[in-house]
Amino acid sequence: MKSGFIAAAAVTALALAAASAPRALADDPSLTDHQFRLLITSMSERGGTFVTDNIVSNEIALQDVLPELERVHRDAYVGVGPEQNLTYITALKPSIAFVVDLQRGNLLLHLMYKALIEMSTDRADFLSRLFARPRPAGVGPDTSAAVMFAAYDAVAMSEALAASTQDAMFDRLTKGHGFTLDAGDRQTMAKTYRALAKGGPNLRGDFGRSTSIPSWVPSYAEMHSQTAPDGRTRSFLGSEANFATLKSYESRNLVVPIVGDFAGDKALRAVGDYLRRHGMKVGTFYASNVEEYLFRSDAWKRFFHNLESLPLDENATLIRTYFTHGIEGMREFIDPMRPMLAAFDRGQIGTYDDVIARSRVPKN
Repeated sequence: MKSGFIAAAAVTALALAAASAPRALADDPSLTDHQFRLLITSMSERGGTFVTDNIVSNEIALQDVLPELERVHRDAYVGVGPEQNLTYITALKPSIAFVVDLQRGNLLLHLMYKALIEMSTDRADFLSRLFARPRPAGVGPDTSAAVMFAAYDAVAMSEALAASTQDAMFDRLTKGHGFTLDAGDRQTMAKTYRALAKGGPNLRGDFGRSTSIPSWVPSYAEMHSQTAPDGRTRSFLGSEANFATLKSYESRNLVVPIVGDFAGDKALRAVGDYLRRHGMKVGTFYASNVEEYLFRSDAWKRFFHNLESLPLDENATLIRTYFTHGIEGMREFIDPMRPMLAAFDRGQIGTYDDVIARSRVPKN
């Protein structure tokens, strides 16, 4: 189902976005609300469904790649999925970030995060809004993420706070940023927000857990209390400085959510065209484990051709999540994109096992 703002005429919107966008974000590091909305409408595809709503991440090792990528990343970021992207954006500090996901619900999820982050003064204020719980006494700027989550877990959800936060979220997006949210969008966002609020810090995603693997799916608190292998926390909720970095990106409209299929004929190519027009290149492409599904058909070939259409930095790196389907859960790998695409052109990639085999553990 298309919303009021996605239903805009895509061709007209794309032309307007190209005309009105700043020539180089490095010179004017922000997008106006008008430019931001036009990018979303002009780049988005029809979208589709996935096996779950996927409103929270389950990739507890996501920070494993960051010590290395912080040393080599330059320019733009492209990712997929829910809030793990916010940690990658916070750490890598890209010129602009696009989150391209098959599900329209993911676009609405990121707009929800945008509104809540912009309205919040600090991490504790944000968690109060996200989980609809009064701010606990004693939490402050120096409180660790783990302690802060534990404090909120001990507080009951407030229905009144949930209702007022939801209303403020819609007002922020419609009156503050000019979005037109139809009834379907509002219903989806309300359902997602309520799921996060009711789940609280111990919310775990529905990723097909079974009794044979009871421990590998992390809670929201566990996800965002982690540190990287070097001992530093890069989570957007790991420190006040991290949260302030992300809030700056959201406030400047530089986290752009898009409905798109990695193997589709529009979204990724539109991102590439935009970056090329504005003299930018992709430095990091976070693919999660989307390839695992694309390799079940010939769709993976279309995805690789889409990657070839992107302007790539010489150090452009793909982050690849590999689920082991065992008790150890998952791993995060990286793959330099230029050599990967050269291998594809030589016919050296033909299966999912091929891309896993060529991936490597990040250096720390």
